[in-house]
Amino acid sequence: MPQRNCRQVLLVDDHPLVRQALREAISREGDLAVCGEAEDRDGTFAAIEASRPDMAIVDLGLKNSSGMQLIEDIHDRHPQMPTLVLSMHDESLYAERSIRAGASGYISKQEPPEKIMQAVRKVLAGEIYWSERAAAQVASRVARSVRRVSGSPMDLLSERELQVFELIGSGASASAIASMLYIAMSTVESYRARIKEKMNLRDAQELLQAGIRWNVAKGSICELQPAKGLSKQLQIGYGRRQRR
Repeated sequence: MPQRNCRQVLLVDDHPLVRQALREAISREGDLAVCGEAEDRDGTFAAIEASRPDMAIVDLGLKNSSGMQLIEDIHDRHPQMPTLVLSMHDESLYAERSIRAGASGYISKQEPPEKIMQAVRKVLAGEIYWSERAAAQVASRVARSVRRVSGSPMDLLSERELQVFELIGSGASASAIASMLYIAMSTVESYRARIKEKMNLRDAQELLQAGIRWNVAKGSICELQPAKGLSKQLQIGYGRRQRR
């Protein structure tokens, strides 16, 4: 039974052995305790209602869920509860986007447990946690005042718009997208119109071509790293992700 003065942490990851490794790391901290676990969106909100955590550690790749969309939803429904992203996704692509979605920090699963606990405490203290690498990248962009007129879809689109854009690039029809995302056809068409406007695309053909190019580029740069890149305590059980 967690001590009452412990800060309560919710673990959201679809790999039980990764959650176990995190739970064991947190159990060694006298002021922290795991109050619940989840592997998808529905389980996350059920756990939040049941345990009222002080924070959540969230992976971006979840069972039947988008971790990035989940972060946005948590921020909308529980704005006082911070989230820390713990992921194997490319930090240069996802750290800043995670913060924009509402997360309070981003740390790689390759980091050792003591570094992850440091990030947890910083987030619980109401601060934003960046790795030195991510902070340097953001500072460099600000210093150079880089503003690309024709930016990356990740810079221009909301999380839902990006999901629709990627599905368009995969060849999915509007009706298939509506079915997969549980939204109306008219909503899909609204997303298509907004995407074309934001990306300065003239018609459906340009939209499809842009989606295909993005999916090809994303597949080449966002592929998950091998399990051997994880810290020793967190790599157990992670190697099955790519085989799903």
